[in-house]
Amino acid sequence: MSGGPAERRPARLLLIGMMGAGKTTVGRLAADRLGWPYLDSDLEVEAATGRTVAEIFAEEGESAFRAAEAEALASALSVEPAVVSVAGGAVLEPANRTRIAQAGTVVWLRAEVATLACRVGDGAGRPLLAGDPAAALARLDAVRRPLYAELADAVVDVDGLDPEQVAKAALAALEGR
Repeated sequence: MSGGPAERRPARLLLIGMMGAGKTTVGRLAADRLGWPYLDSDLEVEAATGRTVAEIFAEEGESAFRAAEAEALASALSVEPAVVSVAGGAVLEPANRTRIAQAGTVVWLRAEVATLACRVGDGAGRPLLAGDPAAALARLDAVRRPLYAELADAVVDVDGLDPEQVAKAALAALEGR
């Protein structure tokens, strides 16, 4: 479509990626630098339900958590401007992927499984990592990686970078959109 006005991109930076990729830390840094509100969909789920992610999984199962996660994501995406750390598994739901793709600049914080495993340790408080966190991360990453790639406007490889460097790269992606 030539000659028409450029489509307005919402003033949101959405960080996607696996648990342990640094979405929360980087999201807070980016929000501080921009002077924008910071929202974390996992924290939004906990605030809305009064329960931790682990409690929801234990009491009602993954499907109940995914429903609460979708509601929290929709709520977070109603705030503009904002930096939003999207829960790692939110991309599994097609409706969430549509929301994410339309909501702003999407930056995938990509990490190798070994990096993720080191960062999440024994997986405490992360129900999907029970038993063998490294093996669970490898399985989850294999499923989610193509979805993250589909959504990403930019990719930041976080292995070997500190949070400040990752935030700087994410902000550069936002400015370049």
